[in-house]
Amino acid sequence: MPSLHLRELLRYPVKSMLGESLSETAVGEKGIPGDRIWATRDEQRGGIRGGKKLPHLMMFSAATGAGSAPMITAPDGDTCAASSDEVHRWLSEKLDHPVTLWPLLPAENLDHYRRGAPDDEDFEQELRSVFGRLPDEPIPDLTMFAEVLEFESPPGTYFDAFPLMLLTQQSLDTMNQFAPESDFDVRRFRPNVLIDCQDSAEPFPEQAWVGKTITIGGVTLKIESTCPRCAMTTHGFSNLPRDTQIMRQMVAHSEGNLGIYATVVQSGTVTAGDRIQIQD
Repeated sequence: MPSLHLRELLRYPVKSMLGESLSETAVGEKGIPGDRIWATRDEQRGGIRGGKKLPHLMMFSAATGAGSAPMITAPDGDTCAASSDEVHRWLSEKLDHPVTLWPLLPAENLDHYRRGAPDDEDFEQELRSVFGRLPDEPIPDLTMFAEVLEFESPPGTYFDAFPLMLLTQQSLDTMNQFAPESDFDVRRFRPNVLIDCQDSAEPFPEQAWVGKTITIGGVTLKIESTCPRCAMTTHGFSNLPRDTQIMRQMVAHSEGNLGIYATVVQSGTVTAGDRIQIQD
């Protein structure tokens, strides 16, 4: 059995923005406290929108502030608190698009979480655009994600489908070997947990964990699904260029998936460096 360790813990206070690295955190039913607890609403098209539709969001970063609201940093270095009365105007001007910024609302507010107007009335073309697929490439199987076809995220949350996303460094290394001209930087993929899977002979070791439970520190997780990747992974931000070959290579080598989704079976605390154990 390969040696598994928690390499890095990551939290993203605002959906689709760059986040922060943690040395230790509690993990509960809804994942890491403070993770994806704010999100941007498109006031032109309607609905909560992330980097799939507003790619410039990926150029911003958010860090947990001294109070309850994160501090947002724009690409030009300007900052604004998420709770500021000015944040809607400030973010709209930075994005050159009318938006508002929202904290999590109760799950009963279904209209808040319902998807806005599609960019393409042809449903297949809309999915191809969202997932960055060419006409001859398969669209991901969304059977497990039926709820998010109607809602941008499960109501009461701003994560895509499940509270945690895990990724191994080995999967990133494998893709960098397949496509050395591209940069499979972890920032493109926004995991909560980055894992070292030393001595594994598998190119994408975490994909074999689907259906199993794993323990990290005092936390037990159920691995629910592989993570079908969308066009966000190809966008340019920070020092990473726009690169559609990122998607071409994932489709060719990993069926368009990278990383795994998990739910929380037992809450607890995890620390960077924790050993990880897999149970059938």
